[in-house]
Amino acid sequence: MTRTDTAFVPGEPRIAYDQAGEGDIVLFLHGIGGNRTNWRDQLPAFARNYHAVAWDARGYGASDDYAGPLDFGDFARDIVRLLDHLGAATAHIVGLSMGGRIALDLAARFPDRIKTLTLSGTRASFAQRTEAERDEFVRLRKKPLVEDGKEPADIAPIVAKTLMGRRSTDAHFQQLVESISVLHKNSYVKTIEASTYYDRSADLERITVPTLLVYGGDDRLNSSALGREICEKIKGSKFVEIPDAGHLCNIEAPAEFNAAILRFLEEATA
Repeated sequence: MTRTDTAFVPGEPRIAYDQAGEGDIVLFLHGIGGNRTNWRDQLPAFARNYHAVAWDARGYGASDDYAGPLDFGDFARDIVRLLDHLGAATAHIVGLSMGGRIALDLAARFPDRIKTLTLSGTRASFAQRTEAERDEFVRLRKKPLVEDGKEPADIAPIVAKTLMGRRSTDAHFQQLVESISVLHKNSYVKTIEASTYYDRSADLERITVPTLLVYGGDDRLNSSALGREICEKIKGSKFVEIPDAGHLCNIEAPAEFNAAILRFLEEATA
């Protein structure tokens, strides 16, 4: 059995991460409703050939909360802190949903720190929506927690159902509910705001590192069609669709998800 250790990047805020294996780093970035445990089916598989790392973004999981509003670029700067802490110049970056948007921001700010890029269930930005549409999007997601006084655990079952695909099981549903239930309420709200209003669209055409896009065929949040559009804009990128899998295809279809990325990494570094 692969041993997984939990460690921390010192500083403010302190960043938690799980790690296993040795070699080039493969860094897994969770989505807006997740944490590092979302990658428990990935770390053992990747640790056979790589140093597999899954973080808790600031304000998530075992990482610290922080004062004041969130600057979306803080996530990319935290990744640099993590890589420096691990003594790594570069890493293979795997970003799911918001984690993919963080990865795209990292590519724009610190392109020299990325060896390869994998995006799953993500969108480049919300810039295609009007300001009024974005205001309403934020209001609806904040209302249960801010106006109605509910906790993340109260909304977890409802949110989890929107993320599932046809191959999802009760165990997958429970894993998502557990992940959403332990969100840091205030940090989650700040992340919703910062992510939605972050309008500096990633310049996809400028990405030069080998890139793979892996999307679930049943993703109702960020469809596979959206993934194909992004793929067309990133020169030389590759696209894989996992049939009947929902937004978190790494959880619903880990064997196919892992195989697609491992094959991509092998080809990209050959």
